[in-house]
Parts: sequence; C-alpha cells; structure tokens
Amino acid sequence: MKKLLAALLAAAMITTAFAGCASKENSSTPSENSSSAGSSSSQSDAALSGILKLSGSTSMEKVAKAWGEAFTAKNPDVTVDVQLGGSGAAVTNVNDGVSDIGNLSRALKDEEKNGLTENTVALDGIAVAVNPNNGVEDLTIDQLKDIFLGNITNWSELGGKDASIVVVGREAGSGTRDGFEEIVGVKDAAKYQSELNETGQVKNLVATNENAIGYVSLDYVDDSIKALKVGGVAPSEATVKDGSYTLQRPFLMVTKGEGSALAQAFLTFALSDEGQEVAKSIGCIPVN
Repeated sequence: MKKLLAALLAAAMITTAFAGCASKENSSTPSENSSSAGSSSSQSDAALSGILKLSGSTSMEKVAKAWGEAFTAKNPDVTVDVQLGGSGAAVTNVNDGVSDIGNLSRALKDEEKNGLTENTVALDGIAVAVNPNNGVEDLTIDQLKDIFLGNITNWSELGGKDASIVVVGREAGSGTRDGFEEIVGVKDAAKYQSELNETGQVKNLVATNENAIGYVSLDYVDDSIKALKVGGVAPSEATVKDGSYTLQRPFLMVTKGEGSALAQAFLTFALSDEGQEVAKSIGCIPVN
C-alpha cells in the first residue's frame, strides 16, 4: 500500500513539472512575437522616402546638390530637388511651403527670423575676383569701398594699368551681394555696371573682361579668374576659419519650425562628419 501511494505521488509530481514547463514556454511566445513586431515596425519607420525641396542661394548650389547626391545614395527612395532664386527667395519659399529647406548665403535678417529655424551648415569666403591679366594683387577694405561707391574709377589709381574699372555684382536680394556690401560698407549704395542673377555669371564676365572686378563665393575660384588679397590676406579655408580674411559669411539652411522628418534627416546628414567632408571636397569650409 505504501509502495502504491509513493508511485502515485511520483506520477503527480512529474505531471505538474511538465505542465509548468509548457506554461512557461507558452507565456514566452507573445513576448517574443511582440519584440519581433516592434523591431519590424522600427525598421519600417526608419526608412526615408519622398521628395525634399530646397531653394535659394546660387552660391550654395554646388554644396546643396552634392549633399543631395550623397543623401540619396544612402536613401534611394528620396529625391532631393535643388532650385535657385537667391537668399531672399529662400525665406519666402519656406514660409509659403514651396520649399522644405531654404538656402541662404547670409545671416537671417531680424524681420525674417519669426517662425524659422536656422542651421549653419558651412562657412564661405567671398572672393574679390579680377581677370588673371590684371596686375593688381591686393586691396584694402577702404579701396574696395571706394571702387564700389564709384570714387575710384581707374585701375591706375590702384597701381594697375590705365583702364576704367568695370564694377560687376549680383542682383538685389542676393546673399553674396548682401554679405559683401555689409562688410565693405557699401550697403544699398554700390554702383554697378552689371548686376547679374548668378554667381557663375559674375565669374564668367570677370574671366572675359580684363578691366572687371566682382565678388564670388570662394568655391567658384579657379584658373579663369584671380582672387585678390584683402588687407594682405588671401582667401582660403584656413584664413576664413581663423577670421583673418574679413570677407566671409555663413551658409544657412532654414526650415519652417523644426521642419519635416525628412528635412531633419537631411540636415543631420549635412552636419555629420561625412556631410562636412562632402562640403569640404567642393570648396566649402566645414563648421565642424
């Protein structure tokens, strides 16, 4: 009888043990499925797609397009559309919802700041450009001021040949023009023979006219034009970073509020180590 009771007790313990394992195994399954579903959802949420619209400064065209190409290489379902129009148009387009990101080659004006978030994505030097055959190598800020105000009108007054100076600049609303005129002290008072809509047009006119002088973004300088020293300092990445070259300005990207998730992802990339290397590779000066 004792042996029978012992056998029954042992059988009951074994049954309970198996039931406990089964219960433990079943209770873990929903947790694992939930974790798996959550992981799948996170991966889906992380995928970027859509059209990102940028517009504004022509000086920022190269860097904006370079960032766009690098960003879409990492996110093939995203299209980055870069349009121009000038820094003033950038503010208008973002406020009106035409663009997700506005590109400005100058600081925001006080009246433009309401509702906009600004990100300094690179720095730029404004090069004073002349024809390579021009014998002048160095000008002071005061001399530049007198040239653009029309007080100095002949290159011979600056140690060059006897020839009339042809003053070339950008159109009203250009960030490059605003930056140059503000620093030189000729805001809204400069006298131009030609006012052009794009930095590339200024470069081309200077390259083909031996008597012309203009200003271009530093990354536009090549062998077709000559960048003058200003106050004895040549424009370069090093002299812009250390502040010794006085003609410099920020490159900004602005959004309405914080911007869309896609715009935020693009800005994060532009300011990353990889994005800053892209900017540096085309002649812009990294901020990081």
